[in-house]
This record gives sequence, structure tokens and C-alpha cells, in this order.
Amino acid sequence: MGHLIIANVMAQNTDLDKVWLVVSPQNPFKPSKGLLHEFDRYDLVKAAIADNFKLEVSDVEFHLPKPSYTIHTLAYLTEKYPNKEFKVIIGEDNLENFTKWKNHEQILAQFGLYVYPRPHVTNSDLKRHPQVTIVEAPMIDISATYIRNCIKNNKSIRYLVPETVENMIRMKNFYV
Repeated sequence: MGHLIIANVMAQNTDLDKVWLVVSPQNPFKPSKGLLHEFDRYDLVKAAIADNFKLEVSDVEFHLPKPSYTIHTLAYLTEKYPNKEFKVIIGEDNLENFTKWKNHEQILAQFGLYVYPRPHVTNSDLKRHPQVTIVEAPMIDISATYIRNCIKNNKSIRYLVPETVENMIRMKNFYV
């Protein structure tokens, strides 16, 4: 729900026409062990946003080399959709390590960032960068690890994920 709330805030309260939720097969900063298969995660996102025309799920990174680097994704999207302008949406917690991202200067210069607030983060100098826009949004502190642990321990995840997503997780025995 946290991702959906933020995506909706960005879609409704910025100049973005649409927010694409890009399912990544492999984030270079996170181990892929324990992740659901990318097609299953894609299906979950698709189900979660089915009723919101301002949100779209994308499998663009399924067709790109792994691990998935944002700059490669943006270059591909820019080439494929030359009439569209792309921005990157990240949480304020990712701003602290953004300088470790591959070609982070190019991402800032060519695309820019929309940043949403996150609890418990240290202030970053990048917040003052002209290509960084801080967007007022609710502070959501729901962790995927917490949700997966609830499922493993047969606890309720009601209101933590959309009902359609919960039904898919239960039906396919994900995370048990």
C-alpha cells in the first residue's frame, strides 16, 4: 500500500501524466534471494493498480541486462518513447545513497528526481539540487519484510496490501 499511496500522490500532485511502476528483476543494491519471480511480482502490481488509470506497471527491465541500472532503463525508455519525458521517483532514504547509483550525475542532469519524505532519514545535500523536487506526501513506514513475516507467521495483512493482492498471495502460497 505504501508504494501505491506514493505513486498515486505523485500522479495526482505533480506534473506527471502517468506513473510507471517498474518491476525490477534485480536491484544491484539488494540480493535477489528470497524475491518472488519477476513475473509473479509483475502480476501482483498489475492487480494492485488495475483500477487506477494514472498508474501503469512496466516490465521494461525484464528485457534489459541484469542487474538493472536505472540509467540503462531510462536510456532505453527515452529511445523507445522519444515524445515522453521521464522522471525518477525515489524515497528520501534513497537520496542519501543516490551518489552510489551508476551515472547518478547523468540521471540528475537529464531526468531529475521526485523525492517523497521517509521517516528516520538524515538530511542530504542533494535535497537542494535544482533537479531534485521534494514532493509533499504522507510518510509511510510499511516494510515488505514485515508483510512477508506476517504471511509466514499466518498473521493478517489486511490493509497492508490491496485485497486483490492478498487474495493472489494466499491463493498462490507466496512467502509461506
